[in-house]
Order: sequence, then C-alpha cells, then structure tokens
Amino acid sequence: MPTFTALTTLAGKASAEALGEAMERLYPEPTGVGVFEIEDDSGLWEVGGYFTERPDETGLALLAAGFDAKPFTISELPETDWVAKVKRELAPVRAGRFLLYGSHDADQVAPEVVPLLIEAAMAFGTGHHGTTQGCLIAFDELLDAGARPASVLDLGCGTAVLAMAAARVLPAATIVASDIDPVAVEVAEANLAANGMAGTVTCLEATGLEHDRISRHAPYDLIFANILKGPLVTLAPEIAAAIGQSGHVILSGLLNDQANDVINAYETAGLSLFARRELGDWTTLTLTLP
Repeated sequence: MPTFTALTTLAGKASAEALGEAMERLYPEPTGVGVFEIEDDSGLWEVGGYFTERPDETGLALLAAGFDAKPFTISELPETDWVAKVKRELAPVRAGRFLLYGSHDADQVAPEVVPLLIEAAMAFGTGHHGTTQGCLIAFDELLDAGARPASVLDLGCGTAVLAMAAARVLPAATIVASDIDPVAVEVAEANLAANGMAGTVTCLEATGLEHDRISRHAPYDLIFANILKGPLVTLAPEIAAAIGQSGHVILSGLLNDQANDVINAYETAGLSLFARRELGDWTTLTLTLP
C-alpha cells in the first residue's frame, strides 16, 4: 500500500494547530496529522499528514493559502520493510565499555563489553545517533574517573538505553527513567525485559520532573537528559535543584552551535561545566554541582 506525506511550515502555534485540525477534514482523509515546533529558534511550526491515497493537492493548496503557510510538499514514500532495513543498516555500536546491538548481531558481543540489546523494531534511540552515543561515552568517562552514582534519573528516556547502561554497571543504584510519551515508557519496559533487566529501572510517564516518584528519589547523583535545547534550557533550574552535591548532569540533543546557550543556562542555575564532546553535528555536555 503506498503512503503519501504532505508537509508545510508556518509561524505560530495557534495557526499550526488550527491548520492541523483543518487537514483532518480533507478527503481523502489523512491517517495521521502531526504538529511540531521546529527547534531552531525560528518560531516556525511544521504541520504534516500521512495519507494512504494521494492527497487532494488543490485542497492542500487552499489550506496553505488560508493559513499563510508555505505550499505543501507532497511525497510518495516507497514501500519498505523497515525492520529488515534497520537490521541491514544498524551495525553494533561501541561507546566506551558499552556495546549496543540487535539480536541478529549477538555473535559479535565480546566478553569484555557491557552489552545492551535493542531490537530493530525498537530502533529509535539505539545509540547510533550522536546524541545517545555521546551520552554513553560521557557516562563511561565518569565511571573511569571513579564515579559510582547511587541514584540515577534518565529524563526523556526514549527507549531507556541510558537507564539500562546505568543499571548494567550500577546494580545497587536506584534508577528512574521517565518520558512524556506513554509509548516510550512501554518501549523502555520492553527493552528492559528483553535484556533480562525487568524491575531494575522504575519507568514513569512524566512531564519534566513533575512526578512524585521522581521527587521521592531526589537528589540524584547523575541525571541524563538527552532531549532538545528548548526543554533543556527551560528545565535547567529544576534539574539543578534535583542534583546532589558533587553530582553530575549529562545533557545532549544539542546541535554544536546550541551548546553555549545550554551551558549558560546551567551555569546560571549553579552548575559548572565538567566536559564537552562533539560527535559530528551534536554536542554532549557533562556538568557538575561543585
């Protein structure tokens, strides 16, 4: 079955949400509509829809004009076996002592590594992205420096790769993984079970640090937050308040040219820069509470 996408951008959240609602009344109807803020400080929002029939180009053109949006870009997506594609293209990734792999590569797991199994069907956040890989390397460097956090928070955990890495090497630690997306929480729990680690990490649906079970375990010795610049800056005071004395924060999801703004936000909140690493276009920051 063919799949079509229709994408546009426009200024303003209210206009973007209204355009998204209007798209849902098109015929043929989209199977899904998404409205997302573009995280580049441009103030633009992206509105997109998926269709199983070619969308009404005239109707989309009228909607774009009516909401002062750019003309829709319509594309037909090729039919793809995504799981097979991921298996072919996602080779095991080494990040310090950690190895992230799929079951199809189990024969490549050497005894000296800390293995983390992520199946192809749950490939988002496997460590192939420079942000996740950067966080794992930063964590590995902290461990090499002698850090042994007793309490860890993986904020915006996605598939919980970072929480699982902590649970593997810190079996006595209290580890909490949270995400705003309930599907991510389900995937996190499935990944833990697949690694034989069910029950070692508390997985929660939460917005930021707003959950009583997150507060209950504070202050944390280590907080991971691999999200985006905007939320990282907004959450800086809360994250700083939740970190214990001499604790560390590992932050990513940042383009290289966004890192200084995030450093400034966390230094204002009382933290100090401990380490900075660039992997391709992405930066990972480690900060500490002196």
